[in-house]
Amino acid sequence: MTMQRNWRVRLSGLMMAGAAGLLLGACSSGPDKPKPAELSPNAALIGVRLAWTSRIGPVNFPLDIHVHNNSVSIAGSDGSVATLDGSTGADQWRAKVAGGIAGGVGGDGRITAVVTRTNELLAMESGREVWREKLGALSFTAPLVAGERVFVMTADRAVSAYDGRSGRRLWTYTRPGDIPLSVHQSSVMLAVGDTLVVGVSGRLVGLNPLTGSVRWEAPIATARGTNDVERLVDLVGRVSREADVICARAFQTAIGCVNAARGNLLWAKPAVGAQGVHGDADFVFGTEADGQVIAWRRADGEKAWTSERLKYRGLTAPLAIGRSVAVGDAAGLVHFLSRQDGSLMNRMPTDGSAIVAPPIVVGNTLVVVTEKGGVFGFRPE
Repeated sequence: MTMQRNWRVRLSGLMMAGAAGLLLGACSSGPDKPKPAELSPNAALIGVRLAWTSRIGPVNFPLDIHVHNNSVSIAGSDGSVATLDGSTGADQWRAKVAGGIAGGVGGDGRITAVVTRTNELLAMESGREVWREKLGALSFTAPLVAGERVFVMTADRAVSAYDGRSGRRLWTYTRPGDIPLSVHQSSVMLAVGDTLVVGVSGRLVGLNPLTGSVRWEAPIATARGTNDVERLVDLVGRVSREADVICARAFQTAIGCVNAARGNLLWAKPAVGAQGVHGDADFVFGTEADGQVIAWRRADGEKAWTSERLKYRGLTAPLAIGRSVAVGDAAGLVHFLSRQDGSLMNRMPTDGSAIVAPPIVVGNTLVVVTEKGGVFGFRPE
């Protein structure tokens, strides 16, 4: 079962009591399951080569790969955590965390933070544990480490700040009146200037990182429908940021762009997908639940092009890199599509298991991680 094709939806209040959630899939497991699109011959219109490989433990959680300068930090479900040199793939350090890992990795070059499956926030320096604190709920979103603080979003969409040196909790933000319904994947949390921007129930919310007070809210999607699944509009990572403008996806509902300096919505458009977005100054790229890859114009949200060549292949969120848009699929392939029209430019294999994290770039290297724990560094033109 791959996370690109399946999402576990949980009512967070029940989650803390151990209740099972509902299971959603872009493709059903019954006899009418859509057949993945057959792949055309590889055009190889741009040069891409495998630069290095490494390994981490198997990954069965929503992994976010963390990049700081020329380093890449990754984690496996078995508690393996590693920081690699982005140019060579060589280990800078490795550690093993008791309790396993539930979400991605965050860091600032000094502190590296992860959340365990036993709901503990753990901070390390060069692989050595410096503190850990118990959380009130599960967390699928990678911690954010910035300004000597560690910020955490739990599955009930509470956001908390911890002192980076001592682990002391400084504040917690919860949005009044929200039904704590969330998806089993990473949400939105990033720093924009002196504002902490988080995704809460279909909204981007700007918080004061010193106090947790709200500076602004901008809705990308509004809950509708008669049941919990239909009303689920949680924002999902990754996002596309250009200067102060952040574009994000609301689960199976919409994508939209917000000016984080003013806190106002610029535009929102219907979109049926569950993976985050990426982009550049001209376009926002996304993968829909059925495998369509779409480019929206960043200025107004109108569609620039749609590609159906990867339908039902269980795609990750995309990465805009060079002349191409890179996406991973459930068969362990990395596809490079043209930024201009979505046509195939190249395709690279990994180890045959699903790509479980959106591709990232460090320096001139594109990095992907597979379900089996393979870490691959590619060098595109």
